[in-house]
Amino acid sequence: MPELNMYIDGQWLGARSGSKRQILNPANGEIIAIAAEGGREDARLAILSARRAFDSAVWSEVSPAERAKLLYLVADLLEEHAEEIALLETKNMGKPLRESRFDVADAAACFRYYAGLITKPMGQVYNVADPVQGLVVREPVGVCGLIVPWNYPLLMSVWKIAPALAAGNSIVLKPSELTPVTAVRLFRIFEDAGIPQGVANLVLGTGPEVGQELAESELVDLIAFTGGTATGRTIMKAAAGNMKNISLELGGKSPNIVFADADFETAVDYALFAIFANQGQVCAAGSRLLLEESIHDRFVERLVERARQIRIGSGDEEGTEMGPLVSAGHMEKVLHYIELGKREGARLVLGGQRLKLKGLENGYFVEPTIFTDTTPEMSIVRDEIFGPVLAIQTFKDEPDAIRVANDSVYGLAAGVFTNDNAKALRVVKKLRAGITWINTFHNTYNEAPWGGYKQSGIGRALGTFGLDAYTEIKQININLQVQPIGWFEN
Repeated sequence: MPELNMYIDGQWLGARSGSKRQILNPANGEIIAIAAEGGREDARLAILSARRAFDSAVWSEVSPAERAKLLYLVADLLEEHAEEIALLETKNMGKPLRESRFDVADAAACFRYYAGLITKPMGQVYNVADPVQGLVVREPVGVCGLIVPWNYPLLMSVWKIAPALAAGNSIVLKPSELTPVTAVRLFRIFEDAGIPQGVANLVLGTGPEVGQELAESELVDLIAFTGGTATGRTIMKAAAGNMKNISLELGGKSPNIVFADADFETAVDYALFAIFANQGQVCAAGSRLLLEESIHDRFVERLVERARQIRIGSGDEEGTEMGPLVSAGHMEKVLHYIELGKREGARLVLGGQRLKLKGLENGYFVEPTIFTDTTPEMSIVRDEIFGPVLAIQTFKDEPDAIRVANDSVYGLAAGVFTNDNAKALRVVKKLRAGITWINTFHNTYNEAPWGGYKQSGIGRALGTFGLDAYTEIKQININLQVQPIGWFEN
């Protein structure tokens, strides 16, 4: 049975307490690894390691070209071992192998993007009153605590690690305790690539132990978290101790708006993709489908017909289109919301049950589930379920679509389907969401900012904005005529 350890100060270590955790394959409930279960003491050791590395300038003052060279090597090694890593991701998290392969490729591309970005012109020169010349430079923040979720274990880690390391910071990564496998594999790549000792540290364990220590520690300069909004509030409070920089990518209940003039089959196809990709375990999932009243019945009929044909099974079987949920606990949460939807009066038109597939009876599978006849106050409309559960709403016209779409505490993402480009842009400009799509859904690019409005978070990942998040801005003023100022006469 593989044993997964932590990586602290260039050494692979077990937990100081000796605690361990079983890591399961959600498709069948079988144990696939035993992981060290770190705690606060382990987190402190990793933070001290990152602090020493940063303060010694072993990485922070290395030239951008040299940092880029190592990040390019990391990308090459990810690609060299892509199939192995994709299979590890699928066995640990459950997503179909085709999705894991995409994630590994995107992770390599993310390292390459930031490796290239840090060698480009950066900063500003500004003209002020003679004889002073002004400069603005960006410098690394320092020690960064990075906390990532279980739905994209590798990719979400890389979204934070790549810009943090590119900027010259030292890091401590805490992956989800449910899905640490590919994080451990990534850190073995860091070791092989020659990332200096102490620059990149990995601590396995729970949020209340490891995550809380990262958020509270006064030796940590920045905390970046992706996960639920409630946990994000806890991290904000803990980070206030030393006024850490914070980056929070939180929950969503994203609307997918379909107008009557949209290309019908395209809209149906993307509606399925928006909610059932990665089993609905996506922060930006199109979990609210908003249909113009005139197309509601026809659209629902076609959507249900297509959803019935989704091939469900173990993610490592070629041809699987939807895998299991990540854990038994999460499956029970999703099933609870389905029961709430029925009790609150929504009409269940598809799914709603746990699936016990032949040979996979112990897996955490839930059918693609669709509700109609919903009302705005229902739990399935308001709460982030994070599973394959779609709530369908209706609207009368353009202003009504905007009103219904914005009726949420979240503001992460939104999609609009229409063949009227002017209308599409009018609507998108009025949606309170940070990520929007027109006639598509779920597209993610390393070059584009990722983050939301309202209770969907603070700050942006990816793009130039993602690099900026891991830097501090410094103003430098240079006197070009070095002589006394003469402010005081004597």
